[in-house]
Amino acid sequence: MLNYIKAERIWLKNDPELNETWLRDRIIEDPQILGLGELEIKDVERTQPSAGRLDLLLQDSEAGKRYEVELMLGVVNESHIIRCIEYWDIERKRYPQYDHTAVLVAEDITTRFLNVIALFNNSIPLIAVQLNALKVDDRIILNFTKVLDEVIPGEDDDDGEGEVVDRDYWEKKGSKDSLHTADSCLEIIHDFDPSLSLKYNKYYIGLADRSRARNFIIFRAKRHFLRVEAKVSDQQPWMEKLEEADLVILPGIKKRSRIIFRLEKDEVLTHKELLKELFLACYKEQQE
Repeated sequence: MLNYIKAERIWLKNDPELNETWLRDRIIEDPQILGLGELEIKDVERTQPSAGRLDLLLQDSEAGKRYEVELMLGVVNESHIIRCIEYWDIERKRYPQYDHTAVLVAEDITTRFLNVIALFNNSIPLIAVQLNALKVDDRIILNFTKVLDEVIPGEDDDDGEGEVVDRDYWEKKGSKDSLHTADSCLEIIHDFDPSLSLKYNKYYIGLADRSRARNFIIFRAKRHFLRVEAKVSDQQPWMEKLEEADLVILPGIKKRSRIIFRLEKDEVLTHKELLKELFLACYKEQQE
């Protein structure tokens, strides 16, 4: 039987020993307590050019994603929000090969500032996390609650009037190897539809025929791999097949319409038949 006991909320800002450094060290010990996934510590107190120090830099190596985390005890304020966004902007410009998300952690995120952060969130990938420190007898529990999640771009089949770029743009953002991997995927797709070609958009590399976009598969070139997003309805069997082939499925939002996985150059040849089977299934669904 579990016994009920009432916890007392305490404010770390008012405690001389449980300060920001203490909180930072607890996150370093176990980054998963933030509730952002299985992340690793990339850097602590990272010096920013002419802009102070970033509290924590976390990384999801498999997804090629970094999180710029700013900690604040007490009530969040304007300067903390600005500093969080500024550090995110510096890091994404210094390391464009990664996806970057700003993370703001505070003990009290008021409705007023939550509304302000939500406005930024329309154009900046920003997560707001509220910390509740709870005292139970002589123990302390740290409860992190995500009060605002980053906005995930929509997954439309038609890229509409989105900005069109060239191959050189993605070569600089990703690498020549990752683009060659996309070329190899296109060769597989040509086995069942030779009319399709790669279309280079600002946020993804899509597919198109002579008249319209055909984005049943889209790509995002990274520095060390190609991110493949396959749109298929019955996802679980395909995810199991990809996992059995030791292909890395990337984490993301629940109930998304695409399976997202990483693909390296040599893996295209090794798993050609599986990739063709998946691509063809996505293609047929779009035809229906």
